[in-house]
Amino acid sequence: MQLTGSEIIIECMLEQGVDTVFGYPGGAILNVYDALYKYQDRITHVLTSHEQGASHAADGYARATGKIGVCLATSGPGATNLVTGIATAYMDSVPIVAITCNVGTSLLGKDSFQEVDIAGIVMPVTKHSFIVKDINKLADTIRRAFAIAGSGRPGPVLVDVPKDVTGALCEYNPRHIIPVGREISKLRREDINKAIDMINEAKKPFLFVGGGAVISGASEEIRELAHRIQAPVCDSLMGKGAFSGLDPLYTGMLGMHGTKASNLGVSQCDLLIVLGARFSDRVTGNASTFAKQAKILQVDVDAAEINKNVIVDASVIGDLKESLKRILEGVHPKADGEWTSYVMELKEKYPLRYDHSQLTGPYIIEKLYELAGPDAIISTDVGQHQMWAAQYYKYSQPRHLLTSGGLGTMGYGLGAAIGARMGCPDQIVVNIAGDGCFRMNMNELATAVRCDRPLVQIIMNNHVLGMVRQWQTLFYGKRYSHTVLNDKVDFVKVAEAMGAKACRVTEPDQVEPALREALNSRTPYVLDCWINQDLSVFPMVPAGANIDEAFDEEDLKRHEQSL
Repeated sequence: MQLTGSEIIIECMLEQGVDTVFGYPGGAILNVYDALYKYQDRITHVLTSHEQGASHAADGYARATGKIGVCLATSGPGATNLVTGIATAYMDSVPIVAITCNVGTSLLGKDSFQEVDIAGIVMPVTKHSFIVKDINKLADTIRRAFAIAGSGRPGPVLVDVPKDVTGALCEYNPRHIIPVGREISKLRREDINKAIDMINEAKKPFLFVGGGAVISGASEEIRELAHRIQAPVCDSLMGKGAFSGLDPLYTGMLGMHGTKASNLGVSQCDLLIVLGARFSDRVTGNASTFAKQAKILQVDVDAAEINKNVIVDASVIGDLKESLKRILEGVHPKADGEWTSYVMELKEKYPLRYDHSQLTGPYIIEKLYELAGPDAIISTDVGQHQMWAAQYYKYSQPRHLLTSGGLGTMGYGLGAAIGARMGCPDQIVVNIAGDGCFRMNMNELATAVRCDRPLVQIIMNNHVLGMVRQWQTLFYGKRYSHTVLNDKVDFVKVAEAMGAKACRVTEPDQVEPALREALNSRTPYVLDCWINQDLSVFPMVPAGANIDEAFDEEDLKRHEQSL
């Protein structure tokens, strides 16, 4: 049948099972939006307040559902406004397809109005980028984009389509899309056997779980392995929920703001089993001394991650779930011995602590968990509140923490929360932000109201850029250069002006009733929580230090007293 390029784009999205897209119209993409009007009973379009919000919403939708997120933008600034969201998805291996429309093919390369080479711009932060100048190649390119985004190590793909291609006619032949299979082509029996031998020989094993475990859906296999060999388990920020935070073998996050039990345990183990993690500098600290007493076994779908940041002793390359299934076939049970008991003693000796005499981020998050429970989806922005959300909320299942780990994108969380709310309409969705992050993309609150679906926005409002200021306190002689947000912005009034409900919280006893009201609200609800500007995130490892040098507030006080 004969269809326009715009209709082909939408039919190809329907082939892929797309039911929701996020975007913002403009001149170059008008043909696509005209086609969307005809398909509005089959695809829900969410009009965001800014194209960056659309890219973050597609990202949040993908992380929460496990499906591929889709965002749309017009040419020029519309397309470039997607770049931060695309880069965010790229760093965290999130499958999204961004479809942009450019000026007509006859105007390309002439500095035409709102022309930009978006395919070239995003090349370093996508798995692949396309520009389709021939309508006969459009359908296959869209299909290829979805296949690339979802296969192997997932990630973003951009397809740029000139306006005349979206309006041209072409014969369209529907195709039944076969779901992308798990990557097992590089799995080798000798690697599996080596992994089995290392695990069976280890006396002090430790599991380190990363974002790849979430993507692969390997939670059950990881739980079985941990309990079979009685190994303590830590995770990265991106790995939250792949191994339950309620499991007695769980020791907390690893790295710069990880627990002492995890950092000390990894530093003293004899085998570190790394499952879908890429050895970020925020995890390893000084990479040359990371886990030096241990042999390291890395299991990852991406061969490029092997020996990239940390040299390992053995590796298995392939889908994590499938790899673990094969490894488990040969792993012998271990008794609960001295090693496990020792690490559990570390866990008891060095619990996470915070000041209970005042309103703090950890207190708010613990209360949120108490009321919202483990089924809530939590998104965050980036900074102190992000680390508190990682430390104090108990994630017992994957895809329930949506956060920018690799790029560290301030302003990510609210768009991601909207995406999650659209993808998971029956679940509680809460975004946790600092005041500095919230003001970056708070215009998306209008989007949340327009969507007419409830979500909760918590603002940890300390009137400063908290994490940057914490570094200035510890390492820059308390020279607070441009980190104090000493203005008169009233987030309650801002929220109400956008159509949301809101209230301000300044005391601990106000937290529970405010959260109850927010969680029961049928409209978006903003909690403006005023906390002390001098609160810090602990434990902490200084940048580039060994992870076993983690210190907390008590250590800091003892150090200051000894001077």
